[in-house]
Amino acid sequence: MARGLLAATIGLCFVVLCAHGLRPWLGQDARYPWRVGIIAGVVLTLALAGLRRHHPFAHLGPANLLTGGRTLVMALIAGMATAAAAPSTGWALIALATVGAVADLFDGPLARRSGLASAFGARFDMEVDALLIMALSVLVWRAVPVGPWILAAGLLRYAFIAAGWVLPWVNGALPPSRRRQTMCVVQIVALIVCLGPPIPAMVASAIAAVSLALLTWSFAVDVRWLHRAARST
Repeated sequence: MARGLLAATIGLCFVVLCAHGLRPWLGQDARYPWRVGIIAGVVLTLALAGLRRHHPFAHLGPANLLTGGRTLVMALIAGMATAAAAPSTGWALIALATVGAVADLFDGPLARRSGLASAFGARFDMEVDALLIMALSVLVWRAVPVGPWILAAGLLRYAFIAAGWVLPWVNGALPPSRRRQTMCVVQIVALIVCLGPPIPAMVASAIAAVSLALLTWSFAVDVRWLHRAARST
């Protein structure tokens, strides 16, 4: 826990400094580092709480450190999405989002290779992915612009959680799924493509609609599986 707190503190200081340095390149206002720091601080605090309760190993592990690094990238993007003025897009944003997307390919294999795979690490990874999709969908809505329906891409995960409060069978354990992982990657990549400067708004809308349909289908498959599992028991 002490090492996790130290890593989170160093990461928080680092991301605030990065936000300050990247602010002109990302076209952000003077409050941008504060927004980034608050977002990163909240997420890392929640992660530390989960680490203390659910992490079964004495070591934090390289995969969790990498996911923590992706949390910082997500905070930099979310800080742009929450700006008062309509956020600007550009190649700096595309590069930043691409770093976060590519890093997502390595934390799972790192956890398995190091022998430190855990339910906590999988949940941490999933929630960072969900927050990244939420931030990117807000940026696509505000900056491209695509209609507010694209926000559903970021809200589906939280609608799924809310459904579990009403329908307990939704909280059942899902088996590992390549399809679920692939749809997450497809959604992130599609949103990044939509933010690309050369992409016309109509093309971005089409890409966003297709990726949202695929993500919705993936959630529907999981809900159906959980319902069938609940009925069988």
